Amino acid sequence: MTKYSDLSKKTILITGGANGIGEAMVEAFWHQGAHVSFCDLDREAGKRLVSRLKERVTFTALDLCRESQIRSWVKKIATKQGEIHGLINNAASDPRIPFAAMSSQQWDQLFARNLRAHFLTAQAVTPHMNKGASIINFSSITVHVTPPEMTAYVSTKAGIQGFTRSLARELGPKGIRVNTISPGWVMTPRQLKEFVTPSVKRMIKRVQCIPDLLKPTEIASIALFLSSSESSALTGQELLADRGWAHS
Repeated sequence: MTKYSDLSKKTILITGGANGIGEAMVEAFWHQGAHVSFCDLDREAGKRLVSRLKERVTFTALDLCRESQIRSWVKKIATKQGEIHGLINNAASDPRIPFAAMSSQQWDQLFARNLRAHFLTAQAVTPHMNKGASIINFSSITVHVTPPEMTAYVSTKAGIQGFTRSLARELGPKGIRVNTISPGWVMTPRQLKEFVTPSVKRMIKRVQCIPDLLKPTEIASIALFLSSSESSALTGQELLADRGWAHS
């Protein structure tokens, strides 16, 4: 793993950090010497991760659909740590629901969790950020390949890309960078358990330029780069981390 000395002792916030890509990012930033605060709905997994890493990491169980919980979480961290260097908006829900079967309530709930939460966390964090700080929003390869039964999910992830581009313009004068990571199909434990069958693996290997299956740690490495001063020239950008599946 590349060492980014400027991330040592920096305060990084990660949403959805208890499992999968989020867990890999918590560990990656922790290994850089950062102070990592993460939130998740999964209390047990969050507690296990803190127990394993022990120091410089804190976990808060919260619902990102609840504005008051988000603001309380950020305020507590800022009061203790002072300046916040990085925010990574990773948490999301990705249900498979046919368009005709989706209710307006389900649509609204998904937008609240996947897109509105990005707005709330960013708005709460930016007063505590200075020049050189970084916000990373997670979109998805699905915006490019548009799979069936994921219309609402794809719509939220497309919204994240627009949010990133506009926020980068607005926060640029303050020296705060805002970028998007759009992962391909990453082999997290949940994806392997629920969706990735042998035929799906064959399909992924066929459509990617490089057939190797993506690992959560590889996405975490991109988040490290985008949070460090090594990527100081990048803002308002989408990094499509998909081994060339949707390249143009």
